[in-house]
Amino acid sequence: MALRYHSPLAQVLLISAVCFLCPGMFNALNGLGGAGQLDPRTANNANSALYVTFCIFSIAGGGIVNVCGVRFTTALACLTYAVYTGSYVHYNNTGDGIPTIIAGAVLGVGAGILWTAQGVVMVSYPSEKEKGRFISIFWILFNLGGLFGGILPFAINYYRAGSLTNSVYVLFVIMECAGAATALFLVPPACVVRDDGSHATIVQSPRSARRESLEVLRLFGNRWMLLLLPMSFTSNFFYGYQFSQYNGAIFTLRTRGFNNLLYWASQIFGSYALSLLLDLSRWPRRKRGMCAMAIMSLSFNAVWAGTLVVQLRYTRGTEKTDYPGGLIDFLESSRAAGPISLYFFMGLVDAWYQNIAYWIIGTLTNDAHITARYIGFYKGVQSLGASVSWQIGAREIPYMNQLVGNWALLVLSLPTMAYTIMQVEDRALDDRLLCSFVRDNESMVAGAYGWDLSPTQFTKPRSPKYLARHVDSIV
Repeated sequence: MALRYHSPLAQVLLISAVCFLCPGMFNALNGLGGAGQLDPRTANNANSALYVTFCIFSIAGGGIVNVCGVRFTTALACLTYAVYTGSYVHYNNTGDGIPTIIAGAVLGVGAGILWTAQGVVMVSYPSEKEKGRFISIFWILFNLGGLFGGILPFAINYYRAGSLTNSVYVLFVIMECAGAATALFLVPPACVVRDDGSHATIVQSPRSARRESLEVLRLFGNRWMLLLLPMSFTSNFFYGYQFSQYNGAIFTLRTRGFNNLLYWASQIFGSYALSLLLDLSRWPRRKRGMCAMAIMSLSFNAVWAGTLVVQLRYTRGTEKTDYPGGLIDFLESSRAAGPISLYFFMGLVDAWYQNIAYWIIGTLTNDAHITARYIGFYKGVQSLGASVSWQIGAREIPYMNQLVGNWALLVLSLPTMAYTIMQVEDRALDDRLLCSFVRDNESMVAGAYGWDLSPTQFTKPRSPKYLARHVDSIV
């Protein structure tokens, strides 16, 4: 069967290509520790600025994407990645970190909007039975960007030490500009048609900025968003420690690049393996979710336990590290095998955590506009956590304290994730449809599913004949 341009799969492949070229390259730089610089303080401060604006514009991003559409907002957002990466050329030549920190704040604006649009495409476009597979497809292609981006600095810096060269940064800028051009091929959610003939969104009327602002504010009282606050805050918090205080602290530059390859490769493998479980049709969706949750929880705690063992051996990093024997090179197999293998498993469990988070959000609604708000809220809180994490690194908080904080946040996020999964049904109930379909039982539905069924949330009621025709394809 030919791939339809307006199909969910084609659009997910497009947004995956965009994220391969933009966030994928960003991840490749960040994964080196200090964005490839010997002194990570400028990168840590830039990341802090980035995640502050990321937080604000992710929460607002649902409204922005709903009003302005996914195509041009995504393309403009991609250009902010090129601005950020290009700022390191200036930093290499002058040592002035202020433009890089400002570029980080600019990137936060673009990243908040881009990741909201990405979430809409990945979570709301596929049908119920395809959500796990589509999340996996995106995660695999996206992390190929980090994998490919890791190969470049590894190859170029194989025989040299120090910071990344200008040529590496320029190459990344070119690729990020190509990502912006790719985004122009995305189509509006209302034009996306699934294989069963249903549309990716129910409401196709123009979106007003006032209405979207009200809907975004209502998220702060939404039951599910509040329950998932610990998950959202934790989901990127550990990157600061893993990238800078682990990979950036005890490995040589070329080994950091090699570790990057393993980290993103493990994400590809982990995402694919988890999708097989999340879309296992012979099990109810709740059972699938709880099994995935159990595997992720046990594995993540095991990884943090292993990290604790390594962390007990050093208190400071980079060229001043007190790790026994100095910085680790991947050719020193006896010293490198354990720490490098641990970094591989860090990437694996991260993929499981992120995929389960998106899968949970995907069970709450099938409508693209509502998904935009939910994903925006999730990414906003996630970015707040990441901002705190990077600032902790910039302030040189003891590494052991950072590890304990990361581990504690993970443990605290698990109960509410498990509780939400326990409420999952096999078919998502969309709130707009329910407003018309069960108006007589409005309070019951609102209480059971944490939805706001106030009149401003919906368009005019649908007729019973309309519902009879469309209920199966929508929910």
